[in-house]
Formats: sequence, C-alpha cells, structure tokens
Amino acid sequence: MTGAGGAFKQVLVDTGAGGQLAGLVLGFGLTPIVLGYVLAVIIRVAQGSATVAMITAAGMTAPLLAGQDMTGFAQALVVIAIAAGASALSHVNDSGFWLVNRIFGLSEAATLKTWTVSTTLLSITGLIACLALGVFA
Repeated sequence: MTGAGGAFKQVLVDTGAGGQLAGLVLGFGLTPIVLGYVLAVIIRVAQGSATVAMITAAGMTAPLLAGQDMTGFAQALVVIAIAAGASALSHVNDSGFWLVNRIFGLSEAATLKTWTVSTTLLSITGLIACLALGVFA
C-alpha cells in the first residue's frame, strides 16, 4: 500500500496533475497548514486510503513549501495537518472502514454514522489544534 501511495504521488508529480491541484488549492490563499490538510482530505475522499493520502499530499505540498521560510515547528504542524486530513471521511474505499464494520458487526450505514463521523471529528480536531499551535510557530 505504501509503495502504491508513493507511485501514485510520483504519477501526480510527473504528469503535473499534482502541481495543478496544489496550485489550485494554493490559489485560494490558504496557509500551509490548511493547504496540506485540504490536499490530504481531497486525496483521501478520492481514493480511500489514509496512507496513500498522506504520502501523496506530502509529496505535493513539499515543493510548494520549499521556498518558504518556515521553522521546524511550523513544518511539523504542516505534517500533522496532512495526517489529520488523511484521517477524515473514512468510507467504503477504506480498509479501516471494513475492519471496524466487521469487528463490531455493524451495517454499512451504522459504520458511516459511527466510524466515519468519529474519524472526521478526529481530523477536524487535529486541524484546529494545528491552527491554534500555528500562532506560536
């Protein structure tokens, strides 16, 4: 899965699609924390895997941040925001969704109401924490 995520990231980079998507999101004037988060959420929803979303969003965000003067703490917050974004909106394309579904014997609807909502709340909490800590970065 991790190798596939790296390959997917490289396809996005090599074709220019990743740069276009990152540029589009960056065009909205987002902070680096929000940029990494949004890219991770978009990728997570599009293909399902949190691991692939993190690897891909990091690969797309890194070149955009390279020219910015950021402290190590600020860079760490971007990394955490990417991880938080990759945790959002777990759905039927996510193996974790099915793991929770089967272990707890839930229906798909019940898994969406519990697991998906809880991962999304976790994700939003992570973003809020990064934004709050970003004031000190």
